Formats: sequence, structure tokens, C-alpha cells
Amino acid sequence: MTKHYDVAVIGAGAAGMMCAAVAGQRGKRVVLLDHATRLAEKIRISGGGRCNFTNIGAGPQNFLSENPHFCKSALSRYTPQDFLGLIKKHRIAWHEKHKGQLFCDDSSEQIIQMLRAECAAGDVTWRMPCKIAFLRKEGEGFVLATDGGDVHARNVVVATGGLSIPKIGATDLGYRIAKQFDLKVIEPRPGLVPLTFDGPSWQPFVPLAGIALEVDVSTESGKGRAAKRGHFREDLLFTHRGLSGPAILQISSFWTPGTPIMLDLLPEMDVAEELISTKTTQKKQLGNVLGQWLPARLAEGLLAANGLALDARLADLPDAKLRKLGDAINRWAIVPNGSEGYKKAEVTLGGVDTRELSQQSMMTNKVPGLYFIGETVDVTGWLGGYNFQWAWASGYAAGNAIE
Repeated sequence: MTKHYDVAVIGAGAAGMMCAAVAGQRGKRVVLLDHATRLAEKIRISGGGRCNFTNIGAGPQNFLSENPHFCKSALSRYTPQDFLGLIKKHRIAWHEKHKGQLFCDDSSEQIIQMLRAECAAGDVTWRMPCKIAFLRKEGEGFVLATDGGDVHARNVVVATGGLSIPKIGATDLGYRIAKQFDLKVIEPRPGLVPLTFDGPSWQPFVPLAGIALEVDVSTESGKGRAAKRGHFREDLLFTHRGLSGPAILQISSFWTPGTPIMLDLLPEMDVAEELISTKTTQKKQLGNVLGQWLPARLAEGLLAANGLALDARLADLPDAKLRKLGDAINRWAIVPNGSEGYKKAEVTLGGVDTRELSQQSMMTNKVPGLYFIGETVDVTGWLGGYNFQWAWASGYAAGNAIE
């Protein structure tokens, strides 16, 4: 039987449920559609199962976009404190980890059930699992052809997410809808993702897999207004295929193919100066000195990669060699050959060009009544709860704007 609604929200993830709940509680007739059999898998697996649901310091400076000012409006109108108010209303216990990251004390399932309850408070109708064959404009509204029959809606909100983690149901539906209506899409690519390196060149570092340490990581690409510069101090993890850990996930969103990333493995120390100073006062082997500062296997691997022996006496080495070793530790420039791709990416960079959207309402400029929110849009946050905050804020903006 054909149903008519004020708004159809495609995608029952973080942004979609937020939007549906807000619109429903404003008295709009809302239907929420999703092709998955299990609700909000990305929320469920996030934060190790405890959902890093926001970051207390989230602001426009923590997001990447071709149009970096776009996110300011939505983020200013729905803040981390606003979402915390919702958390407290539903009596969900939470805690703050480092750098403002907020997590559930118990389970991410609590966030899913909270959003379900908010949708119920707005009498939202659910269609799940429900596959959408196509969407078309018809008169003043839209028709969604689904495997459960046609759905008519005056407005449509696309909250289908990105391409990250296909095994839990990620699709390109949002981008296809955008292109159908002649909207520009910034080329999607994996973000917050481990980086890989050429097999032969990485071979000396394969034995270091599992080693973790805090580092400074940076990269710079592009020129002028298009330049992207990233710099983070986070934990780094060596893997069999390359590098991972929060430091690498963060920098991956700034990295462009062919450009190096710069690693400082001992950011609190000028290694060359320390080695030269130690050389004049102590009769030690190079491996023992580095082993005081770095994990032993890493110290051994770095020495081997730089043609130095573990048992080399520090006093016997010329300052030039020690400065070269210091550079290899404080300024290690390395060029990834790629990433682990969407299967390991936490988010998708790129998406619907924000210049196609109203920053107040998230509605498209070309097609009245068509909205895009969340990860489908070219707004990507740092690691640490920022992407959820964009989901809440963009969903809230659209939910409040729908007429």
C-alpha cells in the first residue's frame, strides 16, 4: 500500500536517526528506511564497542572539507554539550578519555537504543530491511521505489554514509542519488585508515610488527589555498604491511599519494645532540644507548636500516654519522604506497560537495526538498568522536529545517 510522508530519511545510522527523531518530534510524518538487517552497525562497533560518541572540544578546526567553513553553522547550533544533555536525559553513564573523547561506560548499544527511543517519541515509521531501487522527483515531492512498495514523501534526506567498512553494509547509494540530480561529488577515498608501504622497502621493518610508541607525525600536500597540513602527537603502531595506530589514522586523512609523511619517533629529544653529548661522557654501545629511549626491537631495526651495528661503540662514531642517525629518528620521511582501503577505513573522505548545499538546512540548492547529511557529505572529522558530532549536528540541522 502506498504511503505518504512529510519526509523519508534514507539510512538509519547516526545522522539518519538523529534527523528522523528531530523531525518527528516537530510533528512531521517521518519514515526511516535502511537496507540493513541489523540497526546501526557502525555505532555498535565504534570505540571498541563503547562508542566514542562525541569530543568535548569539537569545532570546525577538527574537520576536513573542500569548503572548510561549511560545517560551522551546524556545529554551532548543536554542540557536544547538547548531545551530552540527551545522554543524561537517557541516564547513560559515560566517561572522558584523553583529548576530550567521550565514551559510554557500558555499551554502544545504549546509544542505539537512545536514538530508537527518540525516534519513537516522534512516531517515526521504520522500513527495515528495505532496499531502494530508485528515487525520482514527482511534482512537489519524491517517490522512492522500494522492495516493499512505493513511498511518497514531500522531502527526502539522504543519510546513507560513505564507503567505509563494506562488510557491515556500506554502499555508494548516496553518491548515486547526488549524481542522479546533477550534484557535484568530491571524489571519495578512505580516511582514518592504516597506511601501507612497498613490500621490498618495508621488509626490514616487518619484524617490528606490534611495536607501539608515541610519536609526532606530520604531512603537507598541495599549495596555496589548496594546501593541507596535518600534525599530530599520537601513538604509532608498526604492522606487517605498514603503519597504523591513532597517529597514522589521523594523518591518513591529510595524506595524498606520492607525498611523504614525517615521523619523529622521539619528539621530546634532539637525538643527534644527545648522542654526541653522551659520546663524550660515557663509553657505551650504540644499541644500549638507543635501547634506553626506544623499544629494543625498534632500536635494533633502525640501526640495521641505517647500516649501523648494535655493538658499535658510540665513542668511535663520527658526529656526522650520529647526526644522520638522529635525523632518521627525529625526521624520518617515508612515502606510503597506499592504504588498507575501505575495509579498514573508519570514515570516507569526500562526498557530496558542500557548495551544493545550504549550510543552515543541509538542503540542496538545485532540488528543493532533497537533503544530504552525515558522512555522505564532504565533511570529515578527525579521529576521536568528531565524526559522530558531525552526524548529530547535520542531522539536527536538517531535522529542524524540514517543512
